[in-house]
Amino acid sequence: MIWLTFRQFRVQAAVVFGALAVLGVLLAVSGPGLADAYDRGLASCGSEDACATFARTFFRDHQMEYGALIALVTALPALIGLFWGAPLIARELETGTYRLAWSQSITRTRWLAVKLGLVGLAAMAAAGIAVRAANWWAGPLDEAIADRFPRMEPVAFGAHGIVPIGYAAFAFALGVTAGVLTRRTLTAMAITLAVFVAVQVAMPLWVRAHLIPPETATVTITSKNLSQMMMDQGAKEMTVQTGAAPGAWTLGNHTVDASGRKAALPAALLAGACAPAAPEPPPPPKPGAEGKPGVPEPPGGPPEKCFTEIARLGYKQQVVYHPASRFWPLQWAETGLFAVLTLGLCGLCFHWTRRRLS
Repeated sequence: MIWLTFRQFRVQAAVVFGALAVLGVLLAVSGPGLADAYDRGLASCGSEDACATFARTFFRDHQMEYGALIALVTALPALIGLFWGAPLIARELETGTYRLAWSQSITRTRWLAVKLGLVGLAAMAAAGIAVRAANWWAGPLDEAIADRFPRMEPVAFGAHGIVPIGYAAFAFALGVTAGVLTRRTLTAMAITLAVFVAVQVAMPLWVRAHLIPPETATVTITSKNLSQMMMDQGAKEMTVQTGAAPGAWTLGNHTVDASGRKAALPAALLAGACAPAAPEPPPPPKPGAEGKPGVPEPPGGPPEKCFTEIARLGYKQQVVYHPASRFWPLQWAETGLFAVLTLGLCGLCFHWTRRRLS
């Protein structure tokens, strides 16, 4: 039964693992040079501001390759569910070839267990190889962009660590289950794609943040932690946002008053203590510049008296977030959740095969 399953599955396996082998060679050839260029740039940048500028430029120069790897690792589980999971049983049910195996003293349970076990392990291995290779190559880029696009962000989180392995196992089991229930390959593929995409959207929006209770911090609004200040002309109020801990995944960011209730800064602050400073006068023209004045310096952020007045009025900023240290606990929690879902789908497949198929 193992040999028969391998023969039926070898073409699909050869395509995926062949493509992964080519990808691995490309990453292995270019990865050391990428890491060396990043290390040399950091070693020679000097000041903190210069190093930050170098990191942004370095990431921008390789942003396309980074995005392609993120897309590949994210899409691979869905492709496994579509082209490995959905046809695995549905095709045999459509053609009737499953009856040949059942007529040769092979039980339904063994028939399904071998298929689920062999192809399921291959699916997890493929996802593991892809994410490991991609994360190794993209390590310098992850470090360069950590302050603006950390691994905890939903898009990056699903393409790092071990969760892609859980996604692949779930997508494969979902495809097999859809095939067992519908007995139609194309129908099973459509259902697999729709359900998997829905789950992938729902997970970061409504589930992941609550796998572990997030942290809440109430901080004084200062010039150092202010990331945004906006004026809502319609509501005549001001809203601000402050940064959470470096590398954190921010879930909520709102202002609270002295009693701890959500509030907005009064618009009167913008005309008073928080009024923007006048721009600096333009520098004198450079020699040989035909008397043209220089470009005036843009005004900086709100003056210090703005933050003093905000503190006097009792306003603070409440930030709900998962710190960067929660990356691996959340990875294990989410992978465990998908493992439970995968086992549940496999159990449904066994029940349906034993009781409903004939």
